[in-house]
Amino acid sequence: MNTSVNTDDVIFNFFKQICDEKDDQKCVELGNEWIKAMETNLSEMEKNLNGADYIKHKDDIQSNRNHLDSLKNKTSSEWRQYATQCMIEIMNHKSQK
Repeated sequence: MNTSVNTDDVIFNFFKQICDEKDDQKCVELGNEWIKAMETNLSEMEKNLNGADYIKHKDDIQSNRNHLDSLKNKTSSEWRQYATQCMIEIMNHKSQK
C-alpha cells in the first residue's frame, strides 16, 4: 500500500478547508496562513539557488511573490472563490495525468 503524501492532495485539502470554513475570520486566517507558508517556501527556494539557477528562476520567484501580495487583504468570500478556483485547477491537472 502506498502511503506517500501527494502534494496536490495536501494543497487541495487546504483549499477545501478554506471553502468549508463557516467563520469568516477563520477563513481569512487560513488564507493568510497559506500566504505565509508560500512566502517561506519561496525564501527557502531562493536560498538554495545560486549563480545561473538564481538568474534563471528569479523572475518566476518574483512573479510568485507578486501573486501572493495580490492575495493579501482578501475578504472571506474572495478567499473562498480563489480556493475554489485553485481546487478546480488541481482537479483539471489530475485528469490530464
